[in-house]
Amino acid sequence: MIHARGLTRRFKVRRESVDAVRGLDIDVEAGQLVAFLGPNGAGKSTSLRMLTSLLPPTSGTATVAGCDVVSNPAGVRARIGYVGQKNSAGENFRVRDELVTQGCCYGLTRAQARRRAGEVLELLDLEPLADRKPGTLSGGQRRRLDIALGLVHRPALLFLDEPSTGLDPQSRANIWEHILRLREERGTTVFLTTHYLEEADNMAERVVIIDHGRIIADGTAERLKGDLAGDRIAITTNDEPGAAKAAEIAGRTIAPGEVTVDGTAVRLRVPRAGAALPEYLRSLEAAGVKVATAETARPTLDDVFLTLTGRSLRESDDA
Repeated sequence: MIHARGLTRRFKVRRESVDAVRGLDIDVEAGQLVAFLGPNGAGKSTSLRMLTSLLPPTSGTATVAGCDVVSNPAGVRARIGYVGQKNSAGENFRVRDELVTQGCCYGLTRAQARRRAGEVLELLDLEPLADRKPGTLSGGQRRRLDIALGLVHRPALLFLDEPSTGLDPQSRANIWEHILRLREERGTTVFLTTHYLEEADNMAERVVIIDHGRIIADGTAERLKGDLAGDRIAITTNDEPGAAKAAEIAGRTIAPGEVTVDGTAVRLRVPRAGAALPEYLRSLEAAGVKVATAETARPTLDDVFLTLTGRSLRESDDA
């Protein structure tokens, strides 16, 4: 579905050449749901625009849905759906009319476009809203309409740029329900960007993280968290000498090089906290260290980014 090698895009900023994307290599097979993550300015939007043929690369090659993005951009656009961050529908025509017009733009006859509009209205639970104007819809309803517009021509590959940004939790959940149903029922390949790390963690089967124009991590959320971040164990002791002893035991037995001490608090990183904690507590008891509290925590994708770059993905996005 997507095969890119060495994809690079340079911009002129104050007469200097700046790489927004530096040698992007990525392969996405049919049917995958891929979350593309990174802080603001990392190269997400530039990468997406190149893959959708909206922005020509400075160098490198990319084949999307069987078409070259440089030599056959029209072929790419005919075979993909693209839903940008802003609303796609106008304000002056009914929802159904917007969908019919979109279908005609993709070469469907008017009769075919009307039939297809009915199908996507049903698919995205928009039938009760078909005769309303987009300006009267809620944020979540308008976002579903945007996705419907991207699906009118039955693309096998759908690009979604921040599909749930700005929506309330209920509307976000509703959008994701429809995205997941698309994959399950239609086998649609979905490539999306999102600022909500929980969405990527829970919904995407593959996570790709980009920073400073380069891909720095690629895999399932569970593998990235396990390999790059690790589980956390945190304990507190009754006094600081006990904490120092607990840290020494942890560093010697279950977490070499992955222990920090702050007063009476000891924190360590391990591959599997659930299995490591009982063993650790037994070692502390045998050494006479009194433990006041103990807890474990699973890592997040933000922990992965922090491990790779030394800064938080959330902080980078807010900057």
